Amino acid sequence: MRVYVPLTRAQLELLVADRALVGPLAGHAVTSSLRDAWPDGDLEQWEYAALTAAAVDALAARAPQDPPRRQVVAVDADALPGSSGTAVTLPDGLTWAQVAALHADAEDLTEALLADSGAAADEDLAWFATQEIDELL
Repeated sequence: MRVYVPLTRAQLELLVADRALVGPLAGHAVTSSLRDAWPDGDLEQWEYAALTAAAVDALAARAPQDPPRRQVVAVDADALPGSSGTAVTLPDGLTWAQVAALHADAEDLTEALLADSGAAADEDLAWFATQEIDELL
């Protein structure tokens, strides 16, 4: 299952350095709950909804000292369904081998976007290959 995991800067640095993050980790994915709530959607739309939910969580989890940037890793892992919508949990964490890509803001968010999570959610995240993550850090 493709899971979108929002990370703080410190978590992303730890993932790169240790090649793993200890769980449990909260994430978002295409769940049966999402499919039931949006029966007219397709896989691409559902995945975008999961990625967007993870991006909102990434903004909320950002530490004050972090750059104003959302960071979400896309991983292929087994996950447990959460309470609703796209929410899932990676009980065992994740390894570098499970990371497919990073979705992040290409540029730092403005203060206006940081103050308005709804407006920030409207800004698409850029896609970065795993080989590019070191450059972002």
